[in-house]
Amino acid sequence: MTTIPFITVEGPIGVGKTALATILSKHFGYHLLQEIVDENPFLDKFYENIDEWSFQTEMFFLCNRYKQLRDLKQHVLAQNKGVVADYHIFKNLLFAKRTLEMEEYRKYLQIYEILTADLPSPNLIVYLYASIDTLQERIALRGREFEKDMNPHYLEQLSADYETFFTNFSKKEPAVPVVHFNGDELDFVQNKCDLQKVIASIEAALDKRST
Repeated sequence: MTTIPFITVEGPIGVGKTALATILSKHFGYHLLQEIVDENPFLDKFYENIDEWSFQTEMFFLCNRYKQLRDLKQHVLAQNKGVVADYHIFKNLLFAKRTLEMEEYRKYLQIYEILTADLPSPNLIVYLYASIDTLQERIALRGREFEKDMNPHYLEQLSADYETFFTNFSKKEPAVPVVHFNGDELDFVQNKCDLQKVIASIEAALDKRST
C-alpha cells in the first residue's frame, strides 16, 4: 500500500463515482484515474445476454484496468503525485463472481491474482451507496444506450454484493479507511452544502491516515 494519497471512489452502477472522483481530483489537485467503460466492445451484447458475454466483458475490463494501474505506478505515483480513481480493481471480482459460471470464475480468479499481485492499492476508499430507485434514475439521466435495458434485479444483486464486500472489508483491511456516503441523502453534484460535508469527511480521513 502506497503512502502517497490514493483515493478510490466505489459503489454500484450509477451511484456517482466518476462525478465525485472528478470533483475530488480538482479539489485536491490529484491525478484523475477513470475506468474505461464506453470503449468495452462487449457491453451491448453483455446486457442483452449476460450468460453468453460475461467472460469476454470481464476480461476486457480486467486487462484494461491492469494496464491503467501499471501505468499509474510507473508514471504518476513514481512522481509522488496523489491520485483519485473512480474504481477499485476489486470490483472485477464482484462482477465476475456474479456473472460467471463457477469454472470460468476459477480461471478468471487465477488470472486476476497474477495481474494484480504487484499493482498499487488505494489507501482511502470512498464508498457511495443508494437505493435502487436512485440508481435507476441516475443511470437513465446519463443516457448510455447499452444501460437502458439493464435488469433491475441485476442492479439489486450488485448493490447487495457491494454491501457484503464493505461489511467484511474493514475486518480484513483495517489499515485502509472507508468513508461511507448515502447517495439518497446527499447530492454532492447539485448541492454545495452536501459537497462540503463530503469533502470535509474525506479531508478528515486523509489527515487521520497521515498521522
